[in-house]
Amino acid sequence: MYHVKWEDVNLGRCLLRVPLSKNGESHHAPLNKFAIAALKQLLSKCEGKGWVFMAVNGDRLQGPRHWFEPAIKDAGIPNFHWHDLRHTFASRLRMAGVDLGTIQELMGHKSIQMTVRYAHLAPTYQLAAVE
Repeated sequence: MYHVKWEDVNLGRCLLRVPLSKNGESHHAPLNKFAIAALKQLLSKCEGKGWVFMAVNGDRLQGPRHWFEPAIKDAGIPNFHWHDLRHTFASRLRMAGVDLGTIQELMGHKSIQMTVRYAHLAPTYQLAAVE
């Protein structure tokens, strides 16, 4: 995600091209209204050229370690890690009724088995399903 340049952002089509995903391939990610709003805010602070995700000093962000972990600590959230966001994304989609194939595409997984590992259902959701 840190390799995204403004040329990879298509606000008109609500798409973001991820040139180098976790699995080593590129893919397109649809952007919801919140992502569009955030990208528009970032765009208003630059000329729409170069890297999308920049550090305060203007360098490309290399990863979340230097800002995510301090933010989690400051927020007082125990035992939460960057990778947990991927599990949350997949699980919330699944609990909203999104099929595994679509979740696989959205996450850029090569196999459905990987998607299943991420798309955990909350125990309360499972209880509600059997009721």
